[in-house]
Amino acid sequence: MRWLIDGNNVMGAGADGWWNDPPAAAARLAAEVARWCNEREEEHPGDEVVLVFDGHPVGAVSEQAGGNLAVEFAPRPGRDAADDRIVELTEEFYVEPELTVVSSDKGLRSRLPPGVHTMPAGTFRRSCLRLRR
Repeated sequence: MRWLIDGNNVMGAGADGWWNDPPAAAARLAAEVARWCNEREEEHPGDEVVLVFDGHPVGAVSEQAGGNLAVEFAPRPGRDAADDRIVELTEEFYVEPELTVVSSDKGLRSRLPPGVHTMPAGTFRRSCLRLRR
């Protein structure tokens, strides 16, 4: 199974003060997604997770990549840049039997091909991550 995670959207789904220090919040999210990936590894070998953020690369975030987790930053600046990258990745991975995009962004979700599984960001935070709500 492949997971494409809209990092900024998952950050925004929590009321944990992420807006006070977005780079630190992104690093916390990446660390928690890495933990989640490691926990799932035994039961779900072969799963691949791509965590996509807007903006410039942040070292503490990129450092979490490894194993079955890739961390990407949108290759261009601006609004919807990460969404565009997620759509590109979806088109690359669409032949996969199971692809889940994690985002509550209705605009992004409307751009996905039919049949792609989606999970709201808040649901992902509550059911998969140990972040403060």
